[in-house]
Amino acid sequence: MCIHLQVEQSYKSLPSYKTGSVNVTGFSSNRHGTKRTSPGQKTQGTITWKVNEKDPDSTKYTISEDDVSWHLIKYLKMPDFTCQDNTLGFGKTNDMTKGLCENGKEGSITYKCKSNGWAIEQDDCVLKVIKDLESKVQGLAVTAIPQFMAELSNAVEQNNASVTQSAATVKTIVEILSNIADLSKNITHKKPVMESFLNTVDIIVSDNSSKTWNDLNNKNTTGNTSVKLLEAIENISDRLSDVFAVNLSSIHLNRVTIKNSFNQTSQLPSSTTQIVIPNISKPTFITVIFFSKLNDVLPTRNTPNNDNRTSQNRINGDVVVVKVNETINNISFGFDITNTSLGNPQCVFWNFDLDRWDSTGCKVKITGNETDKVTCECNHTTSFSLLMSPFAITDPVKRTALAYITYIGVAISMASLVLCLIIEMIVWKSVTRNDTSYMRHVSIVNIAVSLLIANVCFIIGAAIADQDIKQEQMISVGRCSAVVFFMHFFYLALFFWMLVSALLLLYSTVIVFGQLSRTEMMVIAFTVGYGAPLLIAVITVAFTAGPKNYVSKENACWLNWNPSRALLAFVIPALAIFAFNLMVVIVVVYKMLRRGHGATTQPDEKHVLVVIAKSVAFLTPIFGLTWGFGIGTMVSPDFGIHVVFALLNSLQGFFVLVFGIILDNKVRQYLSRELSLKKLSSTGTRSTSAGASSSRLGFWQRNRNAYHLSNPNTSSGPSS
Repeated sequence: MCIHLQVEQSYKSLPSYKTGSVNVTGFSSNRHGTKRTSPGQKTQGTITWKVNEKDPDSTKYTISEDDVSWHLIKYLKMPDFTCQDNTLGFGKTNDMTKGLCENGKEGSITYKCKSNGWAIEQDDCVLKVIKDLESKVQGLAVTAIPQFMAELSNAVEQNNASVTQSAATVKTIVEILSNIADLSKNITHKKPVMESFLNTVDIIVSDNSSKTWNDLNNKNTTGNTSVKLLEAIENISDRLSDVFAVNLSSIHLNRVTIKNSFNQTSQLPSSTTQIVIPNISKPTFITVIFFSKLNDVLPTRNTPNNDNRTSQNRINGDVVVVKVNETINNISFGFDITNTSLGNPQCVFWNFDLDRWDSTGCKVKITGNETDKVTCECNHTTSFSLLMSPFAITDPVKRTALAYITYIGVAISMASLVLCLIIEMIVWKSVTRNDTSYMRHVSIVNIAVSLLIANVCFIIGAAIADQDIKQEQMISVGRCSAVVFFMHFFYLALFFWMLVSALLLLYSTVIVFGQLSRTEMMVIAFTVGYGAPLLIAVITVAFTAGPKNYVSKENACWLNWNPSRALLAFVIPALAIFAFNLMVVIVVVYKMLRRGHGATTQPDEKHVLVVIAKSVAFLTPIFGLTWGFGIGTMVSPDFGIHVVFALLNSLQGFFVLVFGIILDNKVRQYLSRELSLKKLSSTGTRSTSAGASSSRLGFWQRNRNAYHLSNPNTSSGPSS
């Protein structure tokens, strides 16, 4: 049973209090719970007290030492609570409440009611000594910075274990460091201040704090915190004086004067990261800071901070901050690769304006056969690191094998498509006698043309990508954009003309009355075959080209996957058509078997429908399977998946020739008859050559069980 009471005036802490048969056990700020209060807190409104009796004798209770009056409002039946705690009170599933921090900390802890009781949802408790320093820094004079930094460093070091396990404390320390960096804009610091600053950083980014940063990462708050930390480091490192060095467990700073050139290697354990500046115009100061643990702290995004998609990239080396008083146009970094299973290295710096890693002005230079080291050459100085992503094929032998498979397959595909178009030109008049046959061959021709142009675009894009890779630079977005647009458009057109074939099959099989004219079918076919792909391609450009996320900058000229997911503008329509065409084949086969389609169509037209059904039934799974493996290459590093995709993708033209042309026995019949007539007409002058040709043709006929095409009476002429 719960009694609702209303407070009339302020009060101090309220202990368990019993008057008559009513036992007061605590104070609650919500309807069903108890909670501790602060002395002198004034409470207004309705509050709830837990009592043991069902029927209190009085409706007014007075606590003598505080003189607080309570008025009974009403009785409530105690509901079933999921969470019950003497301190946190009562709650149902998903209820939220706040609790006090442990001794030595300030702030609050937010709890959420779950099936097994109250659980910590967010811990905002900060060490009191750090909270006091945060308050102190607000009005800090610049002359007091050295003493303040010594206090901060000592406090963090003395409370190392507590600091590294508290996300709220780490965030507060980063805020303090950021404030110190801002205060230092018009002054310079010597070694003691920078040593205290870096010692603090060294502790909060140590291995002991990895879980803390993981928690911050999972809550999507690490972007601002870690970037603010990096910005504070950069800002204060620009305000140093004198020559000195600082060596800590995960940080190595060296500030020196350079005259002609500079060569510095990291002194950190298990690190050989190197910086080389070949030419300096005049003597100047340079500050270099190596970090071996910041790679586990900083975000890996190469997209803006408001992009919530998870990046698959990894920071795969040390983070290096370089500050030089003069402009540097040529600087080289040699990074040790910490994870050799990753590929596709990118030399990047943190762009504070874009709030992400950026590769502008930097290029990768892989030296010799070294697989554990990458050299980056840049024309500017800032915070650098090595960004890499999974699932790239980096093994030179495997990459070469994939290249050979792709180019040989594309050559076969293009030759097959050209042959397909030549055959269509030869047989066109004979195989387009009825509307159904006419539309089937229109579809085949446009499928072949679309795939042929897409393959040409592929070769151009591959040439651009190869040239950029050889020059050790990112893929040229400007040169690739037009190629990618047409490649996207014509690959989509391939699938949409397959859709036209399926719709033609469905229409001819299911629709009995109200036949469309040839002109109407042509308008619909070209609208679907080219209009829909054009619309999708244009919309894709409109939504992704602005922020330069339309084209992939890695490995090839193709639609971007990370971060814009522009590739989905191809994958989704292609797989949707794949699924639809399969359903069409099932429906058509069912209809034809159920009612015997020959009763409603002419024999020639029935033959055409069977050919269309075979074409759709064979080509749809092949194209769908091809791009199914294409999706596999985006989510799996398995070399076999890449090989299968390269084979299927590059041989699509060959499949069109086989399943669209060669398997049509009427087309074979016409071609064989034409070849036989030409053979007979040239027998008198080229008997030897003709004999050899006849022998080969006979072998082909016997093995394919073809018609005896040498006898012109065996056929009345093809019509499909």
